[in-house]
Amino acid sequence: MRIPSSIKSQYLMVAGSLILAVFCYELAFKKTLELWRTHSRLTQELQQSSDLSTSPGYLARKNENLDHIISAYRLDSVSFRNRAVNEIADLADQQQVKFITVPADDPLYHAPGFILQKLDFEGDFFSLLKLVNKLQATAGIGLLRSVSWMTKKSLSEDPVHNNGKKLILEVYMEIAR
Repeated sequence: MRIPSSIKSQYLMVAGSLILAVFCYELAFKKTLELWRTHSRLTQELQQSSDLSTSPGYLARKNENLDHIISAYRLDSVSFRNRAVNEIADLADQQQVKFITVPADDPLYHAPGFILQKLDFEGDFFSLLKLVNKLQATAGIGLLRSVSWMTKKSLSEDPVHNNGKKLILEVYMEIAR
């Protein structure tokens, strides 16, 4: 039995079309469909975990940054009396400011997470202002919590230099425990 040539060409055309379709699928469409599925899956995962605070890497970096910031202000009270008071006195001396009072260990200023230390300085306004800037910029001595300016009557009535008054700077430093 002989198959007419028109039928053979139709079979060959169908078989060739199927082979071409499989060939095109393997080379182009398969990769496109896989990438589209991957995109859909990743988009869905991104929507489910859009909150960055739950990301472990983000939390680790955030914790490391916070530890770095806290360590800049962390001291214990014994260390404060030895090293930090000397450093603060040196800063005051550099600015020609008189360090009036050494901080007393007052339980009133103690809290569970930190200690407040009261420091008093005497000098002219601009020197005291420079001292405040230096205290704020110096790491390892604590954090400025409060700054107060006062005038008090001077013991030496020298009207040329201070009009009988002296300028007092009262600083509260916060030290983390």
